[in-house]
Amino acid sequence: MPRPRKKGCREIKRVPRSTATLEEFDRRACPEGLVTRRHELGLSPGGHGPVAVLRCKGCSYRPDHACIHPTRAWLYSVALARPKRTPTLAQEEALDRAMAARSTCPECGRRYYFCLPLRTQGCCDPCARGYEPSPDTYLASTAPVTHRLAA
Repeated sequence: MPRPRKKGCREIKRVPRSTATLEEFDRRACPEGLVTRRHELGLSPGGHGPVAVLRCKGCSYRPDHACIHPTRAWLYSVALARPKRTPTLAQEEALDRAMAARSTCPECGRRYYFCLPLRTQGCCDPCARGYEPSPDTYLASTAPVTHRLAA
């Protein structure tokens, strides 16, 4: 006989806020000069760690407890950040060769704009199922593509 399930048995772990931890800010209350990693400023943390925590929406109702949820975000200082590194031409060429190997069909030789299921299927869908692909899904160049670099 199976055991009955308990309803709402999830235990909430509450950690009181202390002065030793990082400073915490609620959503839309972040001061100037602190940004998350995903901000489109063209910066990277530059080896420095986070200086504050951006609390999740649920923790805004509990100001006396620290936010330990996975939806919190780390805030980094703009003053300590460095510009993002730009890849060299050789690095871009190596990345393009790797992407070309993942997106080129070994049977028909077309290079698609997306990665192909080569491990499971072995070729592109049109070759496997026997239909003609639409021209907007692959590169229409007749010459062999050596590289398509971003820079």
